[in-house]
Amino acid sequence: MLTAAFLAALILITVHSQETEETITYTQCTDGYEWDPIRQRCKDIDECEIVPDACKGGMKCVNHYGGYLCLPRTAQIIVNEREEAAAESTSGRNNVIRRTPADPHRAPPNPTHQIQCAAGYEQSDHNVCQDIDECATGTHNCRADQVCVNLRGSFSCQCPPGYQKRGDQCVDIDECTLPPYCHHRCVNTPGSYYCQCNAGFQLASNNHTCVDINECDANNPCAQQCYNILGSFICQCNPGFELSSDRINCEDTDECRTSSYICQYQCVNEPGKFSCVCPEGYQVVGGRTCQDINECETTNECREDEICWNYHGGFRCYPRNPCQEPYVLTSENRCVCPVSNAICRELPYSVVYKYMSIRSDRTVPSDIFQIQATTIYPNTINTFRIKSGNENGEFYLRQTSAVSAMLVLVKSLSGPREHIVDLEMLTVNSLNYRTSSVLRLTIIVGPYAF
Repeated sequence: MLTAAFLAALILITVHSQETEETITYTQCTDGYEWDPIRQRCKDIDECEIVPDACKGGMKCVNHYGGYLCLPRTAQIIVNEREEAAAESTSGRNNVIRRTPADPHRAPPNPTHQIQCAAGYEQSDHNVCQDIDECATGTHNCRADQVCVNLRGSFSCQCPPGYQKRGDQCVDIDECTLPPYCHHRCVNTPGSYYCQCNAGFQLASNNHTCVDINECDANNPCAQQCYNILGSFICQCNPGFELSSDRINCEDTDECRTSSYICQYQCVNEPGKFSCVCPEGYQVVGGRTCQDINECETTNECREDEICWNYHGGFRCYPRNPCQEPYVLTSENRCVCPVSNAICRELPYSVVYKYMSIRSDRTVPSDIFQIQATTIYPNTINTFRIKSGNENGEFYLRQTSAVSAMLVLVKSLSGPREHIVDLEMLTVNSLNYRTSSVLRLTIIVGPYAF
């Protein structure tokens, strides 16, 4: 913002007498200037000092003759002091009277003469009018919850930072309802606010963003091996040790108490020796290891219209024809929705049933199953997604090529349990042809990690 400085209008009236001749000059200061009764001329008003928040948006205020400028903080200003002096001497606002002695040899005025100062000013020891700092002298009338700001010839009552005026009151600003927002949690305080982070996170240098704490690098709370995860950490022990109840320290145990090392399943202590046993569905191999028994080859108890599926530690019977209306079986485990059926227009064209078994507490992340297009059409684009069965986020589908994707286990699963995950492949082309097929994968998690 720039206010132009205009020349003052001068009216000269000359009065003649026998003894003296006096010239009376009425001077009016234009906008942006005020009359200086001491120097007997108009002087510039510093709007940057008296106007609250003169410039917005991070701009800096630069006082200008008769006005002020709002400029970027990087701008450089060169002021011509001669022009400033000329502007101040030729601009005016208040009506004053300047008397010029007719006799040039008349003695100068008495320096001890008491001058008349305007409201908000007082006479100094040098016989000039100086501003009264009402904030320092305590002559202001600001409330206890307000801040006094001294102005030229006056003062202003403002609210402290973090508060805003509502009527005559200064009320707290709830910064938590205004940007910048805290990453996790915002706590409002009188006149301010601060951000908090969830456990396992700490505030970044900007005091707003929360970043993960790598506990393993910071102070390594684990007795042996430490693995950092988002917002927390996991401790593990070296071979021959196991985590104590505090999940941090590692304790040494004897062979039979550490069955995962001496025996794969269970150690039975005997005088002078020990033996290993395996749970139901497994058999001992090599004296210590447990091996799954394939019940589908030994004691197949499924009906003729069922197929037997062996998994780690047991078996399941599934129908040979898994198709449900309106799908029909076209080949082993593959169901197709006929195009002639109107209902099929809103359903995947085909559903393929697959079964697999994984051990309990499998290391993650781990690639467990690959889905691939059996028929490849030219000028088509295939996309893959997990359509259902991933409500708890145990899996992630990573596309490996234009016609295939890999199902990744990202959360460790404990058995025995059964997961049914629908993997969908969507095929489209430039002619708005669109079709989809589903692979319904049944994942059986064994009861043990072997």
